[in-house]
Amino acid sequence: MNKARVHLDRAHLHKLLRQMLRIRRFEAKCVELYQAQKIRGFLHLYDGEEAIAAGVMSALKPQDAVVATYREHGQALARGVSMNALMAEMMGKFEGTSRGRGGSMHVFDARTRFFGGNAIVGGGLPLAAGIAMADKRLKRGAVTACFFGEGAVGEGVFHETMNLAQLWKLPVLFICENNLYSMGVPFSDADVQTDVWRKAACYRMRSEQVDGMDPVAVQVAAQAAVESIRDNIANDDAGPVFLECRTYRFRAHSMFDTQAYRTRDEVERWRHLDPIEKLQSWMSSNQQITEAELARIDAEIDAELDNAVAFAAAGTLEPLADLERFVLMDAEPEAARWEASR
Repeated sequence: MNKARVHLDRAHLHKLLRQMLRIRRFEAKCVELYQAQKIRGFLHLYDGEEAIAAGVMSALKPQDAVVATYREHGQALARGVSMNALMAEMMGKFEGTSRGRGGSMHVFDARTRFFGGNAIVGGGLPLAAGIAMADKRLKRGAVTACFFGEGAVGEGVFHETMNLAQLWKLPVLFICENNLYSMGVPFSDADVQTDVWRKAACYRMRSEQVDGMDPVAVQVAAQAAVESIRDNIANDDAGPVFLECRTYRFRAHSMFDTQAYRTRDEVERWRHLDPIEKLQSWMSSNQQITEAELARIDAEIDAELDNAVAFAAAGTLEPLADLERFVLMDAEPEAARWEASR
């Protein structure tokens, strides 16, 4: 796959670092709130995988769509979902992205075309294909970015979606976040082919493996993929592209996970590849950031977080009278009524 040209000026490097720090700090605050029982239900953290969200989102445009998994806080923040609304959703408040109904695993934001958040392993794959098909037929010129974990490739729907996406030439960028563990099972014990990109290649799909701990490498690959897809949308020959991003989660699968399946030494070895520390160190060594600038970024993120927590804490619960809404459609769309009257 041809590599895209990414202009790594000082401002862009600062943006990548800030995005990763916002994600890391947001989730650390969520751990505190979870332990204080302010956040309930399941909580799956992105700690260690921030480079993928930051890199891919830098390659997308506002008209593009994003489909994510239940570990989606990082993608949501990097996509531009309001931290206030996201925190309110985490705390089950009416002011959240889904009126507090979705919580951690079902973040949805129509303004940024962020279509979840999906608690079903592999559940977002066919949704992404459907969104891409709709955008293609409506000639929106949009690409759909679909994030999923390596555990999803064991689902039948993974193969069905790969096949149809390629057959129908759908403008989808598939991003497999391969953190090497399907919950508590090493991926090497669950699948005979651990190079996930090769599975996509079997469907004659352009695919490659990327260092998911490097935001610049991720952005370069994502930019090349998105440009390739977008350039070919007009002639109806876009077709999907597949990226396997090798990464590692520093925390357990979820807050309920004992993490007994991997050693502390293994986690520490991967922590030496922390994408935030690596980028920050490189920027400092190459005079791309100063201690004063780092301090200012930290202070701004702390202030944003404090504001988000205060916003969520002051939020309200959805009125009981509305709890049965959205089970059925509130009103029939105009187009459907017009079709019925013909």
